[in-house]
Formats: sequence, structure tokens, C-alpha cells
Amino acid sequence: MRRSLTKRDILRNKKDIDRIFKSGKRFSSEKMRLIYLANGLSFDRFIIIPAKHYGNSVQRNLLRRRAKEIFRNWENRHIGENPLLNKGLDLVLVVYPGRVSDYSLLESDFKLLLDRTKRK
Repeated sequence: MRRSLTKRDILRNKKDIDRIFKSGKRFSSEKMRLIYLANGLSFDRFIIIPAKHYGNSVQRNLLRRRAKEIFRNWENRHIGENPLLNKGLDLVLVVYPGRVSDYSLLESDFKLLLDRTKRK
């Protein structure tokens, strides 16, 4: 069993990221903001962006690893995964500095925002 996200699951293209910021739908909580947009693919893609001045590199990388793990284990992630439906989403998670201190807080807020995207 693969224990990390595959290359197809990680959003890296700057044009795609700019397109999501420009015309994506947004959900926010006190600690983070999730921006999403349909991608026309049969799978979801994801990137996490710590807001400006979010700690040092160790804290940013820890946040990225934790968020990727939550996304990988998200139980509703594969509900729309049907090659004929093309219901995939591009997801951008922006986390504000000093707001998320442990894994459980990150997980609860992130899953709440993720579940809101799948209901739309």
C-alpha cells in the first residue's frame, strides 16, 4: 500500500494554481482557507500554501507533511473518482501563521472544509 500522495495528486503547475486563486470557490475557517475549482479530471489534486511569515522551514514542512497525510486519508476523497464523470477538484489550502498548533486541530478544520467542497 502506498503511504504517500502520488505525483498526479499534487498540484504543481503555476498556471493551474493562479487559475484556482483567480476563479475558485472559497471556504474559510479561523485557521485556514480552502480554495477549490473543478479540474475536468477524474481525480483530486492538492497543494498546501502556508501564508506569508508562517514559522521557519521546519514548521512549514511539518505542516505540509501533516496536511498531505490528512488529504491522503480523507475518506470521501475517492467518492467521485470515476473516469467517465470527470468530477475531480483542484484544492489549495492556505494556512495562517500561529493558528494551527497540533495535528488534531489541523485535521478537524481541514476535514470540515474538505467535506464542504464535496457537498457542492
